[in-house]
Amino acid sequence: MKITDVRIRLKDESKLKGVASITIDECFVIHDIKVIEGKDGLFISMPSKKTASGEHKDIAHPINTETREAIKNSVLDAYNKALEEKKESAE
Repeated sequence: MKITDVRIRLKDESKLKGVASITIDECFVIHDIKVIEGKDGLFISMPSKKTASGEHKDIAHPINTETREAIKNSVLDAYNKALEEKKESAE
């Protein structure tokens, strides 16, 4: 699996810092991966839906640690790059 594209929409809504879409192997897209500010730093949250009981269930998610880390690193790298570009354009 190769992540071939990552797109970030920066947000500044309390803990929500951005929303990402990733393309895998130039043929499969996952939208609405959230970049969240937690007490221990940034993390990602996979797309989910709220069930009738009020809990959130992931719609799509990696099934192993290696894939989760690859997605996390790609999304957070793109997020940091988007922040830097925003900062440079404001100067």
